[in-house]
Amino acid sequence: MQDYLDQLNEAQRSAVTTIDGPTLVVAGAGSGKTRVLTYRIAYLLQQGVPPWRVLALTFTNKAAREMKERIAALTGKEVASRLWMGTFHSVFARILRVEAEHLNFPSSFTIYDTADSKSLIKSILKELQITDKEYKPGLILSRISAAKNDLVLPAAYARDTHRLAADKAAKVPMVYEIYLRYLRACLQAGAMDFDDLLLNTNLLFRDHPEVLAKYQEQFRYVLVDEYQDTNFSQYLIVRKLAEQHKNVCVVGDDAQSIYSFRGAKIENILNFRNDYPGYHLFKLEQNYRSTRNIVNAANSIIANNKGQIPKVVFSDKEEGEKLKVLQAYSDVEEGYMVVKELQNRRLNATCAYADFAILYRTNAQSRIFEEALRKNNVPYRMYGGLSFYQRKEIKDLLAYLRMVINPRDGEALKRIINYPARGIGKTTMDRLEKAAADNQMSLWEVLTHPELGRVGFNAGTLKKLGAFVQLIRSFERLLPVMNAYELTTEVVAQSGILKDLHQDKSTEGQTRIENLDELLNGVREFTEERIESGEDNKLVDFLEEVALLTDMDQGDSEDTDRVTLMTIHSAKGLEFPYVFIAGVEEGLFPSPMSGNSEQGLEEERRLFYVAVTRAEKQVTLSYARSRFKYGEHNFVTPSRFLKDIDTAYLEGVETAAVGRSATAPGGRFKRKADSDNGSIATKRSFSFREESPVRKPAFSSETFAGTGGDIVVGSRVAHERFGQGEVMALEGQAPNLKAMIAFDNAGTKQLLLKFAKLRLLS
Repeated sequence: MQDYLDQLNEAQRSAVTTIDGPTLVVAGAGSGKTRVLTYRIAYLLQQGVPPWRVLALTFTNKAAREMKERIAALTGKEVASRLWMGTFHSVFARILRVEAEHLNFPSSFTIYDTADSKSLIKSILKELQITDKEYKPGLILSRISAAKNDLVLPAAYARDTHRLAADKAAKVPMVYEIYLRYLRACLQAGAMDFDDLLLNTNLLFRDHPEVLAKYQEQFRYVLVDEYQDTNFSQYLIVRKLAEQHKNVCVVGDDAQSIYSFRGAKIENILNFRNDYPGYHLFKLEQNYRSTRNIVNAANSIIANNKGQIPKVVFSDKEEGEKLKVLQAYSDVEEGYMVVKELQNRRLNATCAYADFAILYRTNAQSRIFEEALRKNNVPYRMYGGLSFYQRKEIKDLLAYLRMVINPRDGEALKRIINYPARGIGKTTMDRLEKAAADNQMSLWEVLTHPELGRVGFNAGTLKKLGAFVQLIRSFERLLPVMNAYELTTEVVAQSGILKDLHQDKSTEGQTRIENLDELLNGVREFTEERIESGEDNKLVDFLEEVALLTDMDQGDSEDTDRVTLMTIHSAKGLEFPYVFIAGVEEGLFPSPMSGNSEQGLEEERRLFYVAVTRAEKQVTLSYARSRFKYGEHNFVTPSRFLKDIDTAYLEGVETAAVGRSATAPGGRFKRKADSDNGSIATKRSFSFREESPVRKPAFSSETFAGTGGDIVVGSRVAHERFGQGEVMALEGQAPNLKAMIAFDNAGTKQLLLKFAKLRLLS
């Protein structure tokens, strides 16, 4: 087993074998972070530490699975299976199920996803006689989530003048009241949302010191992956658990902290030395992923940030290609240009489509690339689209399953009480919800209350409600004797879902049936794997796994040869041989949402750094000079981040204008004199205010060759969307003259000249 240490470089080996005391491992991009974390755990076990005394926290189920598999290969499956390893949410859900009675929750509490939470908020708005147009559920949920992540309960919220002022400014002054009712409703329903899993763990440890002491004693060693992504709630739990033994090891990279919008606080990693005096610091600076040009270019980007832990990442791989810069006339041409470059590279390098990723700052940018890829018959996949478990037929069945393990789950009940149709309409539900609110009861308690008839229902309605209650209870009775697959099959057969779907003979109806079949396959695989591993295989276990899945975890399920399209945020943690980073323009990247503040711009720069370091062999950066927005073609300028890059690592259009040179020793950089050619603002600190929200079209009316004019076969012309091209043929007569134009990047188009707004170049 000792042989695995020989696979590590000196810095990695030191980080693995220094096991006592607080430890910070700063892991540069591609530096073998996962290997170090995995081997450190294996080394702990080798030193005689019992596996149940090791707590390892990750951010995705995928990362936890990969680490556990690697550890199992080193130590054996039995030992690895006894580690406390998983995502923050899954590990603390496990603890909360054991300790639920301390918080007045059932051990079988439901975990609400975002859709459930929004549905509950809509119900509360209805109680308060507020429309969801005035108070958008997504906005309200985000404000409640932010409060929970900062450990601000309703009582503290009511005293928080800053939050109250922000709510008032956003014209949602009743967030406090909604938050208060939301927490009460979750407690009544025996449900927690994702934020509650962390909030309630903090409350458990705060209010029950004997429980905290138990877990402090159990977890002698605490390890945290991606520490730069932790929020305040996660940070505090880690501090509490590590308080006794101080054997806490956190691994992360401040240069890849990009999730402040989710509550992540870069200060957690930057201030580790203050939290744990006498800590050990290890820097993993060798990048095993990327070529030297990519690593050096990335270093020159991130060197512009002030708030960081200094490190100099290096690569011993080949020098590689320089970063290529593509300038397009418009966002439309950018799409075609990127696809053309991708196809040429694929042919020249004889590589697969799956070797390519197109990254962008916002989801809205995907449309143009999708169209360009489709028109060029290039297969692609969207990473992070609507997930399998968010489809209606899947959520309907999952709601039935949730009701089986926890009938108090009000959101699940509302979803299925009249599906398939049972004649239980809106009026009935309104009365039930009012009775629940008036009596501070869950909907299920109202339904099963012996005095239900006094709510005002007639005999027919009472019979329908009673039949629904008996259906759920019949499934409940099977919980102790059936595994997840057996019980799910029974629910599908007896609930009427399958019969309802079979009545729809359309293509969509068939697709829904196939989706349901696929869910059953998933439950069966889960059950068989759990049986083979000797783990619990009941319905509650399956639902917990489903609830804790993330979009990122589900993204790799499609193993086909396709180009990957995704936002840069979604790309974190992934790698591809060839990466295109699109829309590197002011007002887009950096995002206007950054507010042009130093803190916001530094996070945007870290995001750019993350994008570049996804690539193994080559990076292509593209931007347009004109982008269609708000019904207008607007002039745009290249991003200031392009000017962060040392020109030694760039090639392509106007590299002298978009890059900079490095002259200072020790990895520090100094900017060249700014170019006067107008490609980028002439001041490094130009602000978004220099960009008017609306610009004139890319070509003024004086430059149009609208009636044909001097355009002949062989003429070079420019189009505001498709860019430059050559006229291959003309047909018809003015004013209906048509030109067949072979554009350099957008392919061949036939355009009516009176509408084409072409500019004659030669």
